Amino acid sequence: MPKIITISREFGSGGRELGKRMSDYLGFAYFDKEILSAVAEQTETDEQYAQKLLEGRMLPHVPLHFGRSLSYYSPLTQKAVSLMVAEQKVIKALASRGDCIIVGRGANVILENRQPFTIFVYADMASKVARCRKRAMEDEKLSDKELEKKIRQVDLARASGQNASSDFKWGQKEYYHLCVNTSAVSIKEITPIIGEYAKKWLGENGKKGDQS
Repeated sequence: MPKIITISREFGSGGRELGKRMSDYLGFAYFDKEILSAVAEQTETDEQYAQKLLEGRMLPHVPLHFGRSLSYYSPLTQKAVSLMVAEQKVIKALASRGDCIIVGRGANVILENRQPFTIFVYADMASKVARCRKRAMEDEKLSDKELEKKIRQVDLARASGQNASSDFKWGQKEYYHLCVNTSAVSIKEITPIIGEYAKKWLGENGKKGDQS
């Protein structure tokens, strides 16, 4: 069975950087924005529109594992549901190819039965603001208050989407194998430590899965 690591993260916490560095360290495939691109292509949907529907979710009462007919929902919600279905299929297909790291997209929920090692990355607001300013030119035009508002809005959307569509509570420590505070640390320096821990966890739980 392929070894899978999922990374959920607060906006600006460096979860994507950690995922990429762990991918290099462990030799795992890395999937992030590629998932959205594949979903948009398969459903013939504009990528930005697909992202808006998927990340806003707009489905307060639709679980990630649902069984109702699409005809039950409004046209807009039907579109969002079809994108969710496509997203689940893409994530499961990618996870079946081999050892991988998947950032975001609710992969920790979608791949629950495949025993992924789940990580949640967070940081204090000052660190997230600073990281966002380094990462994106457009954020340099925002005041600190505006950037903080954007960070809170993105995190709220991520939490609302997952909390409404599954029993997993986004950001609550008991729903992850490892929570990482990146506020005062170098992600480059902690990558080997987290990588070795993930490797050990996956090795031990992989053996349990093989025996079951």
